[in-house]
Amino acid sequence: MAGRFVVIWFPHLTTDRFISRQPELKDMSFVLAAPERGRMVIRAASIPAEASGITSGMVVADAKALLPSLVVIDDRSELAGKLLAYLAEWCLRYTPVVAVALPDSLILDIRGCAHLWGGEQVYLKDILSKLNNMGYDARAAIADTIGAAWAVCRYGKVSPFVDAGAQLEALLPLPPAALRLEPATLQRMQKLGLYRISSFIQMPRNVLRRRFGPLLLERLDQALGQLKEPIEPIRPVEPYQERLPSQEPIRTATGIKIALQRLLETLCKRLVMEGKGLRKAVFKGYRIDGKLQQIEIGTNAASCNVDHLFRLFELKVTTIAPALGIELFILEAPVVEDLSKVQQTMWQSGREQADKKIAELLDRMTARGGMDIIHRYLPAEHYWPERSVKVAVSLDEKPATAWRTELPRPVHLLPVPELIEVAAPIPDYPPMLFIYKGTVHKITRADGPERIEQEWWIENSLHRDYYQVEDDKGARYWLFRLGHYDEGDPQWFIHGFFA
Repeated sequence: MAGRFVVIWFPHLTTDRFISRQPELKDMSFVLAAPERGRMVIRAASIPAEASGITSGMVVADAKALLPSLVVIDDRSELAGKLLAYLAEWCLRYTPVVAVALPDSLILDIRGCAHLWGGEQVYLKDILSKLNNMGYDARAAIADTIGAAWAVCRYGKVSPFVDAGAQLEALLPLPPAALRLEPATLQRMQKLGLYRISSFIQMPRNVLRRRFGPLLLERLDQALGQLKEPIEPIRPVEPYQERLPSQEPIRTATGIKIALQRLLETLCKRLVMEGKGLRKAVFKGYRIDGKLQQIEIGTNAASCNVDHLFRLFELKVTTIAPALGIELFILEAPVVEDLSKVQQTMWQSGREQADKKIAELLDRMTARGGMDIIHRYLPAEHYWPERSVKVAVSLDEKPATAWRTELPRPVHLLPVPELIEVAAPIPDYPPMLFIYKGTVHKITRADGPERIEQEWWIENSLHRDYYQVEDDKGARYWLFRLGHYDEGDPQWFIHGFFA
């Protein structure tokens, strides 16, 4: 698909921001200035100030002599960057690819997006009208290349829409400054009488390179589409994403569910065709007040089951606050996996169907209670109890070793053994009682010891002698003594609880 770009120019970016915060400045002549080489230099001027001949780069003293009533406000060097970053985030509702072009522009890659609004004219009108309502003087153009859109945005006089493949015709009547050239190059062109791009574009390339340097040829090639111009989006593009704009703002739960259903059907159809299923999905709603509402779900196995995924989202739809209305819905699948042959036949009967139901049951439980309420454990190839189990990353992960069943193990193993006080008749006997968290437990039955050595290649430490004990209330515990009993007073720990 051929590229299509929008360049948005904010000629009064920072002054517009000050006016939005201080409306009384709207009709006043004011500038933003900062110290530079011992002088206060104007960085930005309001529209009334520009009408009086005040421009960026002037010294404040000269500007005040020209316009004594001029209001001077201290400029913040980082303000323009912060404003562009905010506006770029806002523009994500129109395309997933937005880049900042300092000091005053945004670049939008809109391929595959404009038709969702009914065409480029409606698309661009919607963007500019909303930016104007936010208080920004914004101008924009659409072309096949960033360079052509940038040029027409600033210097075009006829139409902001450059037809596909018509970059050359759009550039010919524009001044050389439309090619984003250095000031020194523009001055040389001015002296030579090259006032339009049409004046030099047909000259031999070696002549242009010798007179004006390689940047001129690079900018020409970029603007004409003969050289690709890379951009750095503010956010990585999700490869699996679907968008659905609304002609009228959506304010009801029913409308939100209809949008969700349509997006799920479209996304899952695409995933099925590619043999993939999603493990995580994010549903976003961009409100007309500029705020974002989103919910997300996760699955225990890759899934393309629209009904199941819709039910998971449905549990959280009530948390979406549409306020005055949502104008754009986006569904993203940031985590996907290949579907195995078993997963692709899960709609059949038999074990595959049972596995599918188990996975979907776990999905519903985690959707209600959170992803941390369910864990699957597998045996690990270690004897040391803390290392003998590991958390499975998915339902499909297979154990590397079998569970050890020749000796009993507690159903609840403490992640870290806890120190206890014991009383034993002789050091190498199991204890008669132990004190755990202030409670005395009298032991009526004990079995052991079972000696477990530390893996010397991991950590060199004392061995443990484990005992299974039962107190006078019938509760059973897993205790161990650390090290040899004949090495002074040994330490005792509780490590688990039996059922």
